[in-house]
Amino acid sequence: MEPAARIRKTGLPGVGTRYDLNTDAGQHISVVAHQDGRRILAFHDPEDDDSCRNSTPLASHEAAALSRLLTPAPVAQLYEHLEIDLVSERIAITKRSPYAGRVLGDTQARTRTGASIVAVLRRTNAFPSPTPDFRFASGDILVVVGTREGVDAVAELITGG
Repeated sequence: MEPAARIRKTGLPGVGTRYDLNTDAGQHISVVAHQDGRRILAFHDPEDDDSCRNSTPLASHEAAALSRLLTPAPVAQLYEHLEIDLVSERIAITKRSPYAGRVLGDTQARTRTGASIVAVLRRTNAFPSPTPDFRFASGDILVVVGTREGVDAVAELITGG
């Protein structure tokens, strides 16, 4: 079993939270999680915490994509032994979505596509198993599970494409 990484958490009043990680290789990485959902990934001089070598801002969807790349799939072992024809994706509700401000039931997603909206992520909250009367907001991220075709159909439905 690998040792757990030690992360320091620092509150930043009016901004959000800073998370710091010193890697086994001696690097210092920080993530500043802003209250509005933005993230900044920064690399510091391990000898001088105030000396930032490089940083890059990440939009919410970019931070989510990066975290998926860095996090091993918890069910990866299943794929070695089973052929599962299910995928899961995160689909954003944008201002242009015909379902921004409307309820989940209006989509008829499961009936129309066979795929299921299993959770809604909103800023710092998660709403697992949303009911048909759950009202979407612009910026929500839908967690959708189904066949590749079904998930693609939900994406098209939600984006209005």
